[in-house]
Amino acid sequence: MKKVICAGHICIDITPIFDGQRTFSTITDLLEPGKLIHMNGVNVHTGGSVANTGLAMKLLGNDVRLMGKVGDDAFGGIIHSILADHGAGGLLVEKGAVTSYSVVLAIPGMDRIFLHAPGANDSFTVDDIPWDEVSGTALFHFGYPPLMKQMYADNGEALSSMFRRLKEMRIAASLDLAAIDPLSEAGQADWPLVLEKTLPYTDFFVPSFEELCWILDRKTWTELNSRGGDMTDDLDPEKYAKPLAEKCIAMGCGTVLIKCGISGMYYKTSTKDRISRIGRNLGIDVDMWSDREGIQPCFEAEIVRSATGSGDVSIAAYLSAVLAGETPERCAELAAAEGAASVASYDALGGILPLDELARRIDAGWKTKE
Repeated sequence: MKKVICAGHICIDITPIFDGQRTFSTITDLLEPGKLIHMNGVNVHTGGSVANTGLAMKLLGNDVRLMGKVGDDAFGGIIHSILADHGAGGLLVEKGAVTSYSVVLAIPGMDRIFLHAPGANDSFTVDDIPWDEVSGTALFHFGYPPLMKQMYADNGEALSSMFRRLKEMRIAASLDLAAIDPLSEAGQADWPLVLEKTLPYTDFFVPSFEELCWILDRKTWTELNSRGGDMTDDLDPEKYAKPLAEKCIAMGCGTVLIKCGISGMYYKTSTKDRISRIGRNLGIDVDMWSDREGIQPCFEAEIVRSATGSGDVSIAAYLSAVLAGETPERCAELAAAEGAASVASYDALGGILPLDELARRIDAGWKTKE
């Protein structure tokens, strides 16, 4: 079995459960001073790329090692307990640090709102990685550098140096982003430069459309954001996601998968020469992965409880399919299918289905959104 490392951001997600019979058209319908809203409980679970993508890949049958940092507080203890239930561990503990947390408002009728504190993630550095244990890894996945101060400091010098080292070790490297608060310290970093320095060493780049558009095409992002609601609703991936993917490939990236919410996904791969330089431990079929592109529609979900972590889980399915030797087209299909399955649960992991089950449903005619 091929060895996988999932490193980066980890936190605890606290998701209040709303009454499913009520919907809110605007945030002011919910958040009024002095107003009491009756809730149906709360879901507390691990969040962030390390827990969501890492544990999802583990549940999908991969040999996964997790690398992240928490504090020595109560939230850190909860994360350790949850990871232990999944047979995972190995996180760094920073004495006196606050463990990262998010309050996830999954409000019926609205897109999610996150109240996030990065906590110990801000002090995670390249030196925290046990490099002697990385050797022999087939795939190294790193997630959410916009929520990790040391990763975007000096315009991503630590991030690019980490990916450059992985390339020198001939280990396949994948990268996921996270939403950036424009008014935060992370929002002041030169993110186009961060990507310019990092993507030449990135074999699988798996951002969301909103994140990537904000970085590479602020004019379009502003235009789409001004419409209100989720900017990926009724989005044409050919018109909007394809140009972003082309920019990433031009920067030197090996492959790009852009998540476009209910509008599906757009994928594009580079030339045969670039694909041949993907880490040798992965054993990728160069001809099969060269010069491919396409749009993968979103599959119809049976029930939608929360989309929290669905993007991370879809990445887990995508990377697992890559490890299994699937074609780019099939990898994108399985990624979209896993994302649709995951929204049936309030947390990221509760709705996960094995890849063979997803494949059976797809081949049996699982409907996609028009």
